[in-house]
Amino acid sequence: MYSRHHRKARVLFALSDVLLTALAFEAAYLTRSLLPLTHEFFLAASLKVLLFGVAAISSVVFCLWVQVYDRLDGANRYVIFRETAKQAVFGVMTMVLVDYFLKLDLSRFFLLCFVGLQFLSLLLFRLNAGSLVGMIRREFGGQHFVLIFGSGERAKDLARQIEVNAVAGTRVLGIVNDTAEVTAALRDHIVDEVLFAVEPERLSSLAELFLQCDEEGVRTRLSLEFFPHVNSEVYLDRLGPTPMLTFSATPTDEIKLLAKRTVDFSVAAVALLVASPVLVVAAVLIRLTSPGKVIFRQRRCGLNGRKFVVYKFRSMVENAEALKRQYAHLNVKKLNFKIPKDPRLTPVGRWLRKFSIDELPQLWNVLKGDMSLVGPRPATPDEVENYAGWQRRRLRMRPGLTCIWAVEGRDRLDVETVMKMDMEYIDNWSLSLDSRILLRTIPLVLLGRGAN
Repeated sequence: MYSRHHRKARVLFALSDVLLTALAFEAAYLTRSLLPLTHEFFLAASLKVLLFGVAAISSVVFCLWVQVYDRLDGANRYVIFRETAKQAVFGVMTMVLVDYFLKLDLSRFFLLCFVGLQFLSLLLFRLNAGSLVGMIRREFGGQHFVLIFGSGERAKDLARQIEVNAVAGTRVLGIVNDTAEVTAALRDHIVDEVLFAVEPERLSSLAELFLQCDEEGVRTRLSLEFFPHVNSEVYLDRLGPTPMLTFSATPTDEIKLLAKRTVDFSVAAVALLVASPVLVVAAVLIRLTSPGKVIFRQRRCGLNGRKFVVYKFRSMVENAEALKRQYAHLNVKKLNFKIPKDPRLTPVGRWLRKFSIDELPQLWNVLKGDMSLVGPRPATPDEVENYAGWQRRRLRMRPGLTCIWAVEGRDRLDVETVMKMDMEYIDNWSLSLDSRILLRTIPLVLLGRGAN
């Protein structure tokens, strides 16, 4: 399915969720109200609106956050069942929390009835969504005819992809490789769009054919397989009146990135406030047990290589940097400097490192926007100078307090694996992935497995 159609499917699922949740809520309420149980059950109109709003919004937000809608389209029955069950449980748990804090004393039967009806209605709709979309398209939109211009396996492969993955009602008229054939097809057949799968050197000779399709209002698409942007998202933008074909190998969704920054700022502010007693105690212990500054400052590379100063509690002796050469033979890393059971650590510093307390001042970096809660760990300029070309892509995401490899093995992993895991994070980034990494980081830190 085209990505544009995929976005439409997400909107369809979200709207259907709100409608079906409303129906399930009302059906559960009527069922409970009509049953001759011991306690009478009644909700004022304002309270009903509040509870329904909580149920509907939490369900949709949950699906958007953990990308349920992205997995529903074209998914097998098990995936649909599993994701729908998660959504229904999350929605009713949110209502239970509202009931607890507002002391509403909601009927348990009503809640059970609601979650059951919501689950069944959403499940039935999603299991039949493909057939429903196909029926609507056949009845109201007719079939959609695609003509492929090109030759060889590339054109044949696109034809197979359209037949297998496109929405119901799409048909491939055929594969042609001559402009006259396209002109004849436009004259003699219904052609909704022409898909070009040609070599780049042929594009200039097809300008007239593109113009003809444009004049006749026929949609055209151009396969870009000949571009070697294997990690990039491709989209069309405009600089004034000039169209720009854009390739981006890092996340570009401004709304999701804004949500990430909002979460970063909010969580960092609350965490600094909650952890303030720990910060004070750590600062006092460092000051009393070893000479030197409490806060260690170091230049690191941030988003797109921007330099910033990272803050940490000092966990080593005052002249630790000067001692690097003396202990260089103990270094076990290629790009960065890492010594197991580093002799430069102070007794308090070793304890701070064990529970990652030394990194708490980096919450200030998150608050400032230098860092994020989750992202590739910030590298020093010296490390970046030794990066291979493909490794520099890790600079295209804001560095984080924790990252995917920190919860998958940390110091047991070699540099190559760490880099590949950072690339995997960038390629698959989502708000739900961030939340999963954060949730996995918390127990590691509390159990003293956050760092060595």
